[in-house]
Amino acid sequence: MHFRFTRAPSLTQPGPVNLCPLRMVEYSVIYGWPMKAADFRKIALSMEGVEEYSHSGLPAFRVGGRKFASLASQAEGFGNLMLTLEEQAAFVEEAPEIFLSIPGGWGRMGHTHIRLAAASEEVLTGALRTAWKLRVDKNAKTGRKAHVAERNKLTTKKRGKRRPLL
Repeated sequence: MHFRFTRAPSLTQPGPVNLCPLRMVEYSVIYGWPMKAADFRKIALSMEGVEEYSHSGLPAFRVGGRKFASLASQAEGFGNLMLTLEEQAAFVEEAPEIFLSIPGGWGRMGHTHIRLAAASEEVLTGALRTAWKLRVDKNAKTGRKAHVAERNKLTTKKRGKRRPLL
């Protein structure tokens, strides 16, 4: 389900370029690609059913009541994506200058950083769409969206008991 990344042309000579992080950031800045937190937010919110909310005081994005991306690491220049381990491995292998596993236990569950300054709009959109689609598919398997919608319409939680809305 992953996508192919387009490679940036060399800045100094024709042919393939070594896309080390510094070169990618340099190319991004020169050619107007560097994605920012505002771009991440705009792209995420353009997807069907997505809402922004505050998760521990930081921006996060969910669909069907479940998180698929966040800007928890925006101060370090990263966006965060919730991927499967297989998708994470494919993204990191294909573009290590753009994607890296979040250190620690979160990374071992598929949570992945995307370097915003190194990503083109196409790459960021594709990565967010992949995380969004994974969450939508997972919600469909668990019936999460229907359960949340039903609960929000018919009942409210008060002191541990569900009561019909009047």
